[in-house]
Amino acid sequence: MKRERILMGHGSGGKLMRKLIKETFLKNLDNPFLSPLSDSAVIKMGKEKIAITTDSYVVSPPFFPGGDIGKLAVAGTANDLSVVGATPLFMTLSLVLEEGFPITDLERIIQSIKITAHEAAVDVVTGDTKVVEKGKGDGIFINTSGVGTIPEKISLSMEKIGIGDRIIVNGSIGDHGAAVMMMRSGFQFESDLISDCAPLYSLIQTLLKDNSGASSGIKFMRDPTRGGVAATLNEIAENRGLGVTIYENEIPVRDSVRSLCEILGLDPLYVANEGKVLIIVNRKKSERVLEIMRGHPLGREARIIGEIQEKPEKRVVLKTRYGTSRIVDLPEEEKLPRIC
Repeated sequence: MKRERILMGHGSGGKLMRKLIKETFLKNLDNPFLSPLSDSAVIKMGKEKIAITTDSYVVSPPFFPGGDIGKLAVAGTANDLSVVGATPLFMTLSLVLEEGFPITDLERIIQSIKITAHEAAVDVVTGDTKVVEKGKGDGIFINTSGVGTIPEKISLSMEKIGIGDRIIVNGSIGDHGAAVMMMRSGFQFESDLISDCAPLYSLIQTLLKDNSGASSGIKFMRDPTRGGVAATLNEIAENRGLGVTIYENEIPVRDSVRSLCEILGLDPLYVANEGKVLIIVNRKKSERVLEIMRGHPLGREARIIGEIQEKPEKRVVLKTRYGTSRIVDLPEEEKLPRIC
């Protein structure tokens, strides 16, 4: 009898992870709040809407160009709240430390958490610490949960996405995954590769609070972390039963990321991001949304990279710079393990 076991791919954001979620978690725990599989659960309580999210961070190594596991944990959880339109308020912090982990490294990480929490306008209000025996951990793991509130007038949903909507990204893709992989692989060449890890709260609030009417065109937002841009767009295409077309010439990728991906045989579309947001917006409002984003430090490189079309159903198509087309499928297994 075949006995399946957990593989690294079950945490990748790809097909294996989707299968695990549907056949194990949703099968047993499904409810109206969980079933949308949003970054945060949105719960209406009276006139208020509450957003709740949780995530665990196991990145290896814990320090990388542009950040560390502490910055990643706070930014990641705050971003999961921000992309559903919530104002992040409170956060929990749970640490699993391996015996022997340097106190100086822990202090660096806690300082980083303090700084990032300030940037994300969120308070760490409770926490927990556990220590496991040497050899039974990997230095440090972090779990965070976050709570925020959503103004009554804001209602973002994948269900609102329709034919003709445009897809905007706030900057170059693949920076985080490439920076971690370079650090892990020990490449000795000089590079400007730095993780894009950052809280998106300020950028998103600037958009949602704009008085020119642009915010009314924003239908859905998602930070493309594990599985990269490819996984997020495939989720949209599959759930909406529509086609997603993206244009290679319009997708910003740094030369250093492209070069590393070529060496490692990776596609930047599948590489993780930790400071990027994909925004699906009504075509008529898209240019104004783009203009607002480019006025913010985290959106200066924003581009319209694609659009929602009727065909091909449930597929993501890349129009290449050579004029050809190729299907961008959901990855089966993990290409970049433990990058978040």
